[in-house]
Amino acid sequence: MIQLLAKQSKMKSLILTSQIFASLLKINIVTLMIIRLVVVREMLLQAQPIIDAYQQTKAAAANAGVAAGKVILLDPAGKQFNQHAAETLAQDDHLTFICGHYEGYDERIRSIVTDEYSIGDFVLTGGELPAMVMIDAITRLIPGVLGNNQSKVEESFSTGLLEEPQYTRPADFRGMKVPEVLMNGDHKKIALWNQKEALRRTYRRRPDLIDHQKLTSTQKHLLADVRIEEEERAVDSNGDKKKPFTQN
Repeated sequence: MIQLLAKQSKMKSLILTSQIFASLLKINIVTLMIIRLVVVREMLLQAQPIIDAYQQTKAAAANAGVAAGKVILLDPAGKQFNQHAAETLAQDDHLTFICGHYEGYDERIRSIVTDEYSIGDFVLTGGELPAMVMIDAITRLIPGVLGNNQSKVEESFSTGLLEEPQYTRPADFRGMKVPEVLMNGDHKKIALWNQKEALRRTYRRRPDLIDHQKLTSTQKHLLADVRIEEEERAVDSNGDKKKPFTQN
C-alpha cells in the first residue's frame, strides 16, 4: 500500500492504473490544503495537518493488517533517489510519501519521517511529481506489474551499467546496418557483444558508474578491450585527436 500526503488531489488522475496494476497495488491520496503564512512571501506546510493525516493513514493500514512502513519526505535536501533505492523500497508493503509545496515544511514534520529523497538538483512547484517518479520506479519492481519480469533486471541501471545499443528490422536502414554479430544466431557471441557494448556506452557516457561497479572477470577483460579501442578511436592515423564519438 502507498499513501500520498499531498496538496493536490488531481494527482490521482495522473497515476496510470489497469486491472492488473490495481490488483497489485493500492494507492491512497490524502489532500492537504492547510498552510500557514510564516513571513512575507514564505508559506510553509503546517505540522499538525500532515501528522494528523499520517496518523489516520497509519491506523487505516493497521486495520487492513498492513504494518506501518517507511515515511518518505520529498525534499531537495534528501539523498539522491536511484535504482538501488527503488529496489530497497520495493521490499516494503507500506510506504507513505509526504509531498511538499510552497516554500517547505514546518521542521517538526520530520519527527515522523524515516527517509528523505530528492530526484535531482532542480526546482519543481511541489513534491507530487517526484513522488510519482519514485512510485513508478518502485512499483514496476513488484512481481506481476511488468509482463516480463526479466525486463526489469536487464534495463539500464538495474545491472549497474547503461544498456547496450538495440536494433529492430530492417537489418539495413538507409545504409545503417545492424551489427553482423547480432544476425548470426550465436547466442554466446551475442551475449558477449551485449556486455561489451553496455560497458562501452557506460564508459563513454557515465564512467562514474563503472567506478562503483563490481565487474566479473569477463567484464574486466571486455572493458580493457573497450578502453584500448576508444583510445585508438580518439587518435587518427596522423596522431590528431578526433572529435569524440557521440552516436551511442
